[in-house]
Amino acid sequence: MTANPAAQYPGGNTPPTPPARRNKMPRLIAGVAPPHPAMRAVKGVLLTACCLVVLLPLLSVVSTSLASQAEINEAGGYVLWPSDPNLDAYRSILSGGVVLQSVFVSVLVTVVGTAISLVLTCTLAYSLSRPGSLGHKTILMMVLLTFLFTPGMIPMYLLIRELGLLDSYWSLILPTTVTAFNVVIMRAFFLELPRELLDSARIDGASEIRTLLTIVLPLSKAVIAVIGLFQAVSYWNNFFNALLYISTPSKYPLQLVLRTYVVDNTEITAGDIDTVGSAPPQTALQMAILVISVTAIALVYPFIQRHFAKGILIGAVKG
Repeated sequence: MTANPAAQYPGGNTPPTPPARRNKMPRLIAGVAPPHPAMRAVKGVLLTACCLVVLLPLLSVVSTSLASQAEINEAGGYVLWPSDPNLDAYRSILSGGVVLQSVFVSVLVTVVGTAISLVLTCTLAYSLSRPGSLGHKTILMMVLLTFLFTPGMIPMYLLIRELGLLDSYWSLILPTTVTAFNVVIMRAFFLELPRELLDSARIDGASEIRTLLTIVLPLSKAVIAVIGLFQAVSYWNNFFNALLYISTPSKYPLQLVLRTYVVDNTEITAGDIDTVGSAPPQTALQMAILVISVTAIALVYPFIQRHFAKGILIGAVKG
């Protein structure tokens, strides 16, 4: 017979638990040993070099936009650190003229185009995510085929002309309103929502539109923010559609003006900007336009950053 272990200790207590052995081996994170200090130093140097490679050209652009003509001539074109910075180039651009008008056009196209794109993308992706919707398989196949077959430049131009959209703001908005990539990401996100939640709303008598507005969209803020950012950046940076479809200079977006003055190196005359006294240097004006075009859309990123990774991963990775 096996002796009762509790009987060997007074009061019937159980034997004490031996203390756990301390592991003297170095702690491993995900099976990888801590990096050597020399390797960490090398990584720090490489990261610092990469940051300098990115920041120095940006600093040069901003500094040149604040420099005077004498400093630009002395530096040979681009100034790294101006001794007497001034905002004359920005005052001239933002006081009126073609550049300021192009900023308004870009903002209008970006805001209106992004809003229309989100509405159409959400409704299309939601209908394709519902298995009982009419013809959803056929429509989904048509959407996926656009990944492989895209309309060429000439057919798209002929379509815009036949619709009467030449030299119109709608020619900058409608051609890129809905993209297959955004529809696929948003549809994948909608498919991962709990099916029981949607079925319960349907049992309670909610229509598909009400289910989309009150249940699906509030749960999809992350992917909506990401898709909105994609579309906003696309509308803001798009100059090729304006180059093809817009012929009136007052309707040029900022990116086309930037291409005209910076890439093509067209001289900025007094009629293009509103100047008081002597005009700022041409190089300073070009760099100021570049800074405005980058800064305006970069201000959106801090508000979208916390949703960015979540929206991409949840919408693109099937768990």
